[in-house]
Amino acid sequence: MRRVRPLMVAFAGGEAGSWAVERIETVAGVPLEPVSRLEMIESPATHGLNGRSAWVLRGVTSNDRYASRGEQDALVSKQEPLGRMASTRAALIPITKSEAWWELPQDERRRIFEESSHHVATGLEYLPAVARRLHHGRDLSEPFDFLTWFEFAAEDAARFEDLVNKLRATEEWVYVEREVDIRLAREEETGRPCRASRSRVRPRRVDP
Repeated sequence: MRRVRPLMVAFAGGEAGSWAVERIETVAGVPLEPVSRLEMIESPATHGLNGRSAWVLRGVTSNDRYASRGEQDALVSKQEPLGRMASTRAALIPITKSEAWWELPQDERRRIFEESSHHVATGLEYLPAVARRLHHGRDLSEPFDFLTWFEFAAEDAARFEDLVNKLRATEEWVYVEREVDIRLAREEETGRPCRASRSRVRPRRVDP
């Protein structure tokens, strides 16, 4: 099997970019500065970015750290690549987990991740409609531990909302201390720009 090398990826928010920002919602913790556009840059050297960006979030792709062999095979068989023509909607969801999460041993994190929260099993329900790619930021000393990028067709937007709500209701999300939900739209084929909306802050969740 061909080895896939890690890919450095940067998400730059500002006034220019391929994706129009429809909304930025602070789910927990500190918000990000509002922006109107976003660009995803795939490059081994993402430091060569436009200095006019309001913020740049970086992450690197890696191997699956909690999925079993069977779960990996199921994901590969159903997952479709990014960049599909029909995928005119996207979401970038950066999250940071608490130190309590990182202090847990690997087997306990796996138990919470899948046996309790069914993270992989839930995601499989929405494939291939929702394509995703996970980027790790913790090892790069970035402000967010994970940057998850999703792409889907406009008609699948409600299903994606359902997916996100299911995951946020799990035990795993008790350990999320910062989360921002950025929804995006790509230019229509007619060339008409997608409408951008304002940033908003959701009332902060208090874990039981």
